[in-house]
Amino acid sequence: MKIPCEIVVWQVLPLIRRELAKELVQVHRLSQAEVARRFGVTDAAVSQYLTKKRGGEYSDSPSYPDFIKAVSDSAAAIANGADVSEEVCRLCIVAKRCGLLSEIYHEQTGSYPPKCAGAYVRESVDSR
Repeated sequence: MKIPCEIVVWQVLPLIRRELAKELVQVHRLSQAEVARRFGVTDAAVSQYLTKKRGGEYSDSPSYPDFIKAVSDSAAAIANGADVSEEVCRLCIVAKRCGLLSEIYHEQTGSYPPKCAGAYVRESVDSR
């Protein structure tokens, strides 16, 4: 049995990094090298985020628009010098509160998530 924290490490954090990298490069015009430096990863890792080789695809999730709005806010903050780790933590909380973590958990495990995974809308998961 997987616990929600494992789903965060393997699915949610790469998704957060991918969406942040995309926003920082495309909207805020940071270079891939600068994004890599701020994230503490290699340039190649950022390239993989931008080409969607890292981070799952969950854009069809009903929770995704709320998550992407938060990503946009965090990217703007990071572009203006905010701490990346604080913004990533904030986005992880958003993924939990909006139900995205629960949806990913269900998709990955086939089971309904434990309560510690946060908001859970059974109808949105069952309709997928």
